[in-house]
Amino acid sequence: MVETRIKPHLQQVAEQDRRAEQTRVYRRNQAFGVLMMAAAILLWWLFHTNPQWIFPPGWWRP
Repeated sequence: MVETRIKPHLQQVAEQDRRAEQTRVYRRNQAFGVLMMAAAILLWWLFHTNPQWIFPPGWWRP
């Protein structure tokens, strides 16, 4: 059930600030998770592809 009483202004502001901080942390964690997934996919691709596509013969010589 929704609370319908009028809250003091300072309490409303504190709740809004807390919610904004929670949203910021959630978005940061989402971005970090997407980066981790992208890195995992890249590593999987590197280890499961033909090594000669990545390192052709003689790539270390000028």
